[in-house]
Amino acid sequence: MYPAAPPDAYNKYDAGPPPTAPPPAAYQQHGIIMNPARPAGAGLRTWSTGLFHCMDDPGNCLITCMCPCITFGQIADIVDRGTCSCIASGMLYTLICASTGMGCLYSCLYRSKLRAQYDLDEGECPDFLVHCCCEHLALCQEYRELKNRGFDLGIGWDANMDRQRRGVAGGAVMGAPAMPHGMMR
Repeated sequence: MYPAAPPDAYNKYDAGPPPTAPPPAAYQQHGIIMNPARPAGAGLRTWSTGLFHCMDDPGNCLITCMCPCITFGQIADIVDRGTCSCIASGMLYTLICASTGMGCLYSCLYRSKLRAQYDLDEGECPDFLVHCCCEHLALCQEYRELKNRGFDLGIGWDANMDRQRRGVAGGAVMGAPAMPHGMMR
């Protein structure tokens, strides 16, 4: 009935292919590239849980709400790979919170370290803003991220590495199954 026409013959406002986004800008400060462009296929990973998923681990949520220095110390011990103990990090966090009320500025540094170690996406808000506005939520998210990556934050870096060297899975040593003692053939 109608003659066959190319698909865009009736659209006189066709602008052609959609524009592509420009590559991310690299910022230089004192000759150091601060944000180098990532190679193709090397995208950032997303967090294993969201910022508001605190009830995925209610025990940690309760501890973080009552005493965030404990959760922070556990996170710092793993992120620092055991160079600063959980107790020392937690005490320093408590001292900063008690003296200035700005422990969030210290803890946001560890969020940045964690993101760098595991190539995690920053998200919509910068790390300092997440910690300044949602300190407890951010600590819980970081705790869950490390836990989901196989760390037992309650035992510290050294014990986690020892467990990994011995090949312990889920807290129990893998071995041969036990044979029952009754009714043998």
